[in-house]
Amino acid sequence: MKLLVTGGAGFIGSAVVRLAVARGHAVVNLDALTYAACLDNVASVADSPLYAFEKADIRDRAALDRIFAGHAPDAVMHLAAESHVDRSIDGPGAFIETNVTGTYNMLEAARSHWAARGKPDSFRFHHISTDEVFGSLGPTGQFTEDSAYAPNSPYSASKAASDHLVRAWHETYGLPIVMTNCSNNYGPYHFPEKLIPVVILKALAGAPLPIYGDGSNVRDWLYVEDHADALLTVLAQGVNGRSYNIGGENERSNLELVQTLCDILDRLRPGNKPYAEQITFVTDRPGHDARYAIDPARIRTELGWRPSVTVEQGLEKTVQWYLDNEDWWRALQARDGVGERLGKRA
Repeated sequence: MKLLVTGGAGFIGSAVVRLAVARGHAVVNLDALTYAACLDNVASVADSPLYAFEKADIRDRAALDRIFAGHAPDAVMHLAAESHVDRSIDGPGAFIETNVTGTYNMLEAARSHWAARGKPDSFRFHHISTDEVFGSLGPTGQFTEDSAYAPNSPYSASKAASDHLVRAWHETYGLPIVMTNCSNNYGPYHFPEKLIPVVILKALAGAPLPIYGDGSNVRDWLYVEDHADALLTVLAQGVNGRSYNIGGENERSNLELVQTLCDILDRLRPGNKPYAEQITFVTDRPGHDARYAIDPARIRTELGWRPSVTVEQGLEKTVQWYLDNEDWWRALQARDGVGERLGKRA
């Protein structure tokens, strides 16, 4: 297939691009190259005849129409989004513009392209979303594809809105779609503003390791390369109009996660004292969801997909990647907001 991947220079998008090219798909990477994007993420496939790059913003409908007409993709994998909860607290407008209006533009450009080709049943618009749209869980239970939407941050609210738009374009206009909602991703090329890369890099720098609140917030952790494999599986085998929850089957509290990272660093890059001694508890994030957990039964039973690594295995691979790729993360540390505590304005 020829895939149009939006946000393909970002963290998850670049993993999709790398894997899709490796599997023989032609890929058009559409990215606006905002602060969290990095073309080094796709350097390994940049010279492939299967790869093309288009710098464009999904808020620019004319650019989208030009790219659809010029490349005629067989499917869209829509990952481009503003995604950092703390940034959404400080500046929600960018999240509405990109995640809501941008998704609307993508849907309309895709619908126009699909109609011009005779509305083939084989076309797919794959919308990639998050489990955060379902809100917060108590100590038990899991999100399913039928869970009610209850977003609690500007970020998750904007993603919930985009999910509803995609469903509406399928029901109203017949646009062939599949949707996925994933748990927290981690792995190589993770922009250094999210918890795991922040902890790794601050540990190496001898700085305090900040944990919100008391560290009891629980997330289900999904290795990004497993996620890319799941996304391509859903694109190829998922039922038109259906949504699939993708989880890592690896629930950990934030404190447990950071302690595991410290243990790995103690083995791979031992310092003068245990890294766990750098752990510091900081004022909690406003509206911080207590727990997310994914029930992956549908993707497992219908499509036969399961994650390939445990969180301990994935974290070990991730820490080693950051140790081996200092040039990559050093170049990003001067970018806007990196290393700062954001999301306190509420």
